[in-house]
Amino acid sequence: MIRGLGVLTACVFVTLALLHVYWAAGGGWGRGVAVPTGVPTGAAGGARLFNPTRAGTLAVAAGLLLAALVVLGRLGLRAAPLPGWVFVWGCWVLALLFLARAVGEFRYVGLFKRVRGTDFAGWDTWLFTPLCLCIAVSLAIINYVHVNGMSESD
Repeated sequence: MIRGLGVLTACVFVTLALLHVYWAAGGGWGRGVAVPTGVPTGAAGGARLFNPTRAGTLAVAAGLLLAALVVLGRLGLRAAPLPGWVFVWGCWVLALLFLARAVGEFRYVGLFKRVRGTDFAGWDTWLFTPLCLCIAVSLAIINYVHVNGMSESD
């Protein structure tokens, strides 16, 4: 069961990485709600707070692919000659990063955002933040179960 959760989490990372590659290549689907916007000034919903560069978007894609490899490595499905502690700590770091993203920065992003009513805020409330919470929890479960030796029976 834990192996299935880990593979599913890695698949989510790969899917998100492919979406970022699509955006870096000029794709438009979903791009309009992927970046936080300021306070709505009209029907458009406010200006984007930043405009990601192609290189930055590809860097995020590479990080997500690396995250998938860390999860697979934690499950013991690794080809890299790295010690196991790299994957253990990598999963904990990823869990904390995604938990921090879910909590947010208290203004535009996360559970405690104050700016609402924008397209991004709606998507953040119903998809982005819950997804980040699910990823954080799944990484913590994967690591906890493996650390406590319960993985041999799944």
